Amino acid sequence: MHYILDVPPRLTGMKIGFGAPVSGAWATPENLTAFASRAEQAGYDSLWTFQRLLVPVDSAMEPVYHSVLDPLVAHGYVAASTSRIRLGIAVVNLPFISPAVLAKQAATLDVLSAGRLDLGLGIGWMPEEFEAAGASMARRGARADEYVAVLRALWAEGVSQFSGEFYSVPAGHADPKPVQPGGPPVLLGGMAPPALARAGRLADGWLTSSRTDLSRIADGIKIVRSAASDAGRDPDALRIICRGVVRAGSQVTAPGGGDRLLLSGSYDQIRADTAWLEERGVTEVFYDLNWDPMVGSPAVDPASAVQRAGEILDALAPGR
Repeated sequence: MHYILDVPPRLTGMKIGFGAPVSGAWATPENLTAFASRAEQAGYDSLWTFQRLLVPVDSAMEPVYHSVLDPLVAHGYVAASTSRIRLGIAVVNLPFISPAVLAKQAATLDVLSAGRLDLGLGIGWMPEEFEAAGASMARRGARADEYVAVLRALWAEGVSQFSGEFYSVPAGHADPKPVQPGGPPVLLGGMAPPALARAGRLADGWLTSSRTDLSRIADGIKIVRSAASDAGRDPDALRIICRGVVRAGSQVTAPGGGDRLLLSGSYDQIRADTAWLEERGVTEVFYDLNWDPMVGSPAVDPASAVQRAGEILDALAPGR
């Protein structure tokens, strides 16, 4: 175990977010607005959505993926009922949508939310989703480099223009511009070393996935920050954002046995794990209950899912 403590340590600069109800039984219009407002009032810094286009027939994918709202549309809905909490997307898979279309959608959401959007991007991994989106899996990494450049070109003031190997934008005006100068922060996901290095070179931060081995997160952070330094960027300015797959109330062992899985068990254990992650260099954690099978599965009772999610939201609220 990482801690032997009677009292969980206090967080210092760590920001705490919450996963919006976008998957399974609790993903309803009423719950989207209710939990967004509740998280904002409880002091959470951010609210997060994610993307899943397709679940192949007979796949063994987790229940969390079986029924998922679109991440940008969901946040457009949430923006109208909140005023302070930031709206994060973790992530949109960039091969599934043209950069010009996403730049327009993101700028619109940033305007409608008064500059509260954090845009996370991934390169995708499921062949069936690529086929459904009419996208290619080839050279996804190289495309990602250009994709980020196109977004920033379209968000910049004045005339937008871009010419690259994969994408081309003729000279023109892409208005309205985002409220945030230069556009929303661009965050990159991924677990492979090239993806981590790309985040360090290009992005405003790195987003971990639900499958990230959090016990070894310092290794990934080192790659991200080293790549930033090599690119002449300030490594300490990068955000390191962890999707916190919370398993409240039960201690879960890591695959293959051994230690308790981080962010499982009692609330004190979860808070202690969050502090441990902060010590390793994580700047933000968002507690995502969509991965809780008693909340994010389409098969569970909606009322019990909402009750459980509300109890966890209150128990893990910042400052508790």
